[in-house]
Amino acid sequence: MDRVNRTERNEARLLIGTASALLGLLSVVSCSDPLRGGRLGAGGATGRGGALGAGGLVGTGAGTIGGSSPTGGTTGAGGTTAAGDTPNTKLVAKAISASCAVLSDGTVQCWDGSVATTTTSLVPVAISGITNAIAIAEGRGDNSFGCVVLSGGMVQCWGDNSSGELGNGTTTDSSVPVTVSGITNAMAVARGNDTCAVLSDGTVQCWGDNTGGDLGNGTTTNSLVPMTVSGITSAIAVSVGGSAFACAVLSDGSVQWWGFDPFGFGSGPGGPGQSSVPVTFAGITSATAIAAGGGHACALLSGGTIQCWGFNAYGELGNGTTTDPPVPITVSGITNAIAIAAGEEHTCALLSGGSVQCWGDNSFGQLGNGSTNTCSYGSSRPCSLTPITVSGITNAIAIAASEMQTCALLSGGSVQCWGSYSSPFNDSVSFFSLMPVTVSGF
Repeated sequence: MDRVNRTERNEARLLIGTASALLGLLSVVSCSDPLRGGRLGAGGATGRGGALGAGGLVGTGAGTIGGSSPTGGTTGAGGTTAAGDTPNTKLVAKAISASCAVLSDGTVQCWDGSVATTTTSLVPVAISGITNAIAIAEGRGDNSFGCVVLSGGMVQCWGDNSSGELGNGTTTDSSVPVTVSGITNAMAVARGNDTCAVLSDGTVQCWGDNTGGDLGNGTTTNSLVPMTVSGITSAIAVSVGGSAFACAVLSDGSVQWWGFDPFGFGSGPGGPGQSSVPVTFAGITSATAIAAGGGHACALLSGGTIQCWGFNAYGELGNGTTTDPPVPITVSGITNAIAIAAGEEHTCALLSGGSVQCWGDNSFGQLGNGSTNTCSYGSSRPCSLTPITVSGITNAIAIAASEMQTCALLSGGSVQCWGSYSSPFNDSVSFFSLMPVTVSGF
């Protein structure tokens, strides 16, 4: 039910944004598109063929997000940097989430309209006080907080803290980064309903919401500080899903999950459909990476293939069907993947040649192929049951996804995004693009 409500809320937001876009056509030569990995909204130029202004205008063509208008486009209402913001200098991105980038100088810039950016502009804005970030939280972007790993192994987070998402022992929101308590050796961090970090000793610690047992410590009690996930001592990767679950890849190639069980694989120690401690997935022995979506998950295997499991109503498992499988199934046609990312009901893979392929729900352009094609099985909801190539990307080196959007980091340090985004911070910050558009400033 929660997944349905989230979809309905975002569909409602998109309708509002689309209405704003239509009104904006009276004064804008060419509408703009939103990015897929960032929060778009008032103030930035974006989109397939135009500038993005207040309300997140929909456009057609090649453009930029949060910068000068693309070919044939002009900036809409509010298309300037908010008062007090410093224009971006040209820096190279070295890591991305779906709405932020770690730059080559260790700073972090976000385009999410959050309290941390102090603006509703789509122009990327520096997060205060961060100068030595090496990694940024991967995960679904419908959560109103962000986290980074610093060069010394500490983790800092900012934003909403109502369930202890910032991990600093309080429930006080923060517009500036605060240090997560007790972590000094983090290697990576992931976020969803809660937050988890992989530590250098192979353990995993999680904090925040624990409604479904998704902290993995044998309880369902929220925690304002990091708690160690039971029994994991050799983790190499972690991903947090949107339906109160998390998954980890271990050094032997196996995968473990904990929290709510959206996969239908039976009861865990916590009872039917839930486990508050990790449970091993049968049959996966060579995983190197993991991506958790709204109610599905996928593992990248050492040979370049991908296996997925969970909900498959819109083809998010990529095997040409809409059947929820009892075991992990292989994604059709992909044999050279090097990275994966999962949104609410779509999945993407970065291939060894630098291209990106996506599959699943395409209602909001999540697949980045310039259309909202209808599923072959007759659903009125656009989707693709097998992987299709994202338009125009040939040199990607990393990808990130959130609820209904995707971003790619390109070899030159630029970032392109596609899909749809509605900021959890500000309903007026939204975007929509059927094809990749460039985030301005780096």
